[in-house]
Amino acid sequence: MYEWAISLRYLKSRRRQTFISLISFISIGGVAVGVMVLIVVLAVMSGFEESLKDKILGINSHIWILPQTAQYIENYRDKVERIRALPQVTLAAPFTTHEVMLMADGRVAGTFLRGVDPTQTELMEGLKQYIGHEDLRALLTAEVLQETPDDAAPASRGIVLGKELARTLLTFPGQRLIANAPLGVLTPAGILPNVRQFTMTGTLSTGMREYDSTLALVDIKQAQAFFDMGDTVNGIEVKVDDVYRVKHVAEEIRELLGPGFWTRDWMEMNRTLFEALQQEKVLMFIILVLIILVAAFNIISTLVMMTMEKRSDIAILRAMGARQGSIRKIFMLEGMIIGGVGTLLGGIAGVVFTWNLPAIAEWVGTLLGMQFFSPEVYFIDQLPARVSPLEVGVIVATALCISFLATLYPAWNASRLDPVAALRYE
Repeated sequence: MYEWAISLRYLKSRRRQTFISLISFISIGGVAVGVMVLIVVLAVMSGFEESLKDKILGINSHIWILPQTAQYIENYRDKVERIRALPQVTLAAPFTTHEVMLMADGRVAGTFLRGVDPTQTELMEGLKQYIGHEDLRALLTAEVLQETPDDAAPASRGIVLGKELARTLLTFPGQRLIANAPLGVLTPAGILPNVRQFTMTGTLSTGMREYDSTLALVDIKQAQAFFDMGDTVNGIEVKVDDVYRVKHVAEEIRELLGPGFWTRDWMEMNRTLFEALQQEKVLMFIILVLIILVAAFNIISTLVMMTMEKRSDIAILRAMGARQGSIRKIFMLEGMIIGGVGTLLGGIAGVVFTWNLPAIAEWVGTLLGMQFFSPEVYFIDQLPARVSPLEVGVIVATALCISFLATLYPAWNASRLDPVAALRYE
């Protein structure tokens, strides 16, 4: 097709057309930069969302089952077994949770004391990633400590603190802590303080300050004894094989258990956060598309100037029998070549840059002597990035569409050129 040959020839630099060719390269660079920035920014936002979801679901379960009318759940073992029998459920375990004040050598911090069942193998494996190579079951039962005969009971009450919470209290493994419940114990002599001594056995680090500074784990039996719960629990935590079908599974669980129970899933508890992230991603996409629009204006200006430069060539082509559609096709192909090359270069650069972004961010942070992503502010301790093929495809399609639209007016204007008027003064 001669239209392709003419389009490629017009893009090559000649002595009289150096300025036009420079504008063409600038247009290619503008499209490439726009596509690269869009890929990098959306990849970082997708990575942040994915990392945040993984951290939230790592320490928390997908569904929480809570009593609707009663304070505690009785006969919970039977309910756990019935829930565990559902095909979509991968974990079902009882838990307790209470707010307490922890005291260590005069230092005080509020925390959520969470009782977990050390016999639940799946639950222990899920939490193990946050405590390193230690055995969480041994930490909760204080098997890692050497008990003394004269004071064996407190030593057996192991407690695992969040990393930031342990730093706040300045505690170390083997140190005794005092937990004080807000509600005291009712006795014939009145309400007395409800306190219990625990031994700090280890720390867990989720990478999210929100959890690391407010979470403490104990054996569920110790929690039941501390709060005089008997053989009851606050709720049942459930994990499923597909985190995006939790609402369907929660409905099945409610039907299975009958009235008196209600459920909360991870989407409900974090809906505001993830909706804000999605809206921010859409707005960022719209804003950064403006970079590609600027490059599109460069494509328009390049084609308009090339149309003026090639008036005589267009007139000769028309005189030789070229149709208006062929003239339009020449300049549309030229604009699409600029947009396509820019999109290709930008896509490759964006993907490569994103893959190496954590290392680049770490290098720049070391060079400047600062930490870009503090877990106190961003919930994460490193820069996440995840390249989504769907997002890259949308960005590439958007860039090509904008480049195509940018060619319509210059190509239409070139096809309307009167060959007689153009050759009159040549």
